[in-house]
Amino acid sequence: MIDKINSLRAEIEALTAADLAQVEALRVKYLSKKGLIPSLMNDFRSVPADQKRTIGQELNKLKEEATERINALRESLENVDTAADGLDLTRDASTWELGTRHPLSLVREEIIAIFRRLGFTIADGPEVEDDWHVFGALNFADDHPARDMQDTFFIQRNPDVLLRTHTSSVQTRTMERQKPPIRIICPGRVYRNEAISARAHCFFHQVEALYVDENVSYADLRQTLLYFAQEMFGPETQIRLRPSYFPFTEPSAEMDISCNLCGGKGCSFCKGTGWVEILGCGMVDPNVLESCGIDPVKYTGFALGMGVERITNLKYQVKDLRMFSENDVRFLKEFTAAH
Repeated sequence: MIDKINSLRAEIEALTAADLAQVEALRVKYLSKKGLIPSLMNDFRSVPADQKRTIGQELNKLKEEATERINALRESLENVDTAADGLDLTRDASTWELGTRHPLSLVREEIIAIFRRLGFTIADGPEVEDDWHVFGALNFADDHPARDMQDTFFIQRNPDVLLRTHTSSVQTRTMERQKPPIRIICPGRVYRNEAISARAHCFFHQVEALYVDENVSYADLRQTLLYFAQEMFGPETQIRLRPSYFPFTEPSAEMDISCNLCGGKGCSFCKGTGWVEILGCGMVDPNVLESCGIDPVKYTGFALGMGVERITNLKYQVKDLRMFSENDVRFLKEFTAAH
């Protein structure tokens, strides 16, 4: 038995392996359940009693030596494989790659920062709203098309509860609980029952603004809009206001800016007109002020609203609205330098 142990010990000391597969084969040969060393241990039962102590110690020592040798071979080959993969174990740990802010978040924060410089504060409200704050208080007639199921998501079994279609509901809630002067911006997500395409989505983001005080005029609105446009798109930007209609403002207008791609000369982006529409605005209708408990004789105000996706398209020329909500990391990484 001692001779067999010494013979195996000599074999183990001379073991070599070219790869990890050979190391595993050596482990199976010497240490597995049917390996050479366990077989010797099975023969241990036939050893005379006076030799059991000595041979038992030698068998245990042989098993430890075999285990250490095979583990040493495995570790040396693993280190070689790691080095071959190009990993420098002496190099400092790599830093975590930081994420990027979403382009809509970048633009929304820029819009908010511009209006904050004009003294506006942020107001917020619920996305699940009631009919009064979304439509009734804003001078929408009972048969106005915006109330139709084609445009609005109503909560089932309760036609008075709906997902807000604009952040104007935040304005009505603010006017109900706060006396003028009121100067707020209302950023948030809104929902409309639209077919999803490159130019439309069932949810999008708005930033609306409201200013109510004594002697607020259309000139105040125009100067606010000009300041915003030049801060957002550059000091050379020009604006124009076109008459329009909104139930909650009178007079109402849509605002265009000179195309920031062609400088107003005309291109495919502005369809050769030199102008691009970006928002709607107007003087707050006296009926809206009265509905919210504000004296329309003493106070006047203006309101404006814009889609964040629309402004983002103009700044970064993103042609497909769906890209904003698909979370494609390749798309989001393009805005790293915009932080």
